[in-house]
Amino acid sequence: MTAAADIIVTKAEHSKLKDINLENIPFGKYFTDHMLEADYEDGEWKNVEIKPYQPLLLAPSLAALHYGQAIFEGIKAYKNADGEAFIFRPYDNFKRFNISAERMEMPQVQTIIYQ
Repeated sequence: MTAAADIIVTKAEHSKLKDINLENIPFGKYFTDHMLEADYEDGEWKNVEIKPYQPLLLAPSLAALHYGQAIFEGIKAYKNADGEAFIFRPYDNFKRFNISAERMEMPQVQTIIYQ
């Protein structure tokens, strides 16, 4: 398991947020400036990285393309009155992801509560 402090973070050069009206955000039209990517090797998640949002490079043999074996769970983020960003119920998000992973017979994500 990768500890939060060990995750490599590469920030986007320019944020798209300044061009978006945050009072009215339609679903599925605007996306975050960043994405999380990890490899699953030898029974564990490795090489966890947060990087600028970009197209994915996929192998033609990817099971999701042939059998629909894929899971998507997005985490919502909000800013408080002081402008600090908070994510909304991330452990519930992991729980939903793991329920789907178990059903699809895919690797689950370990969750550890950091204090």
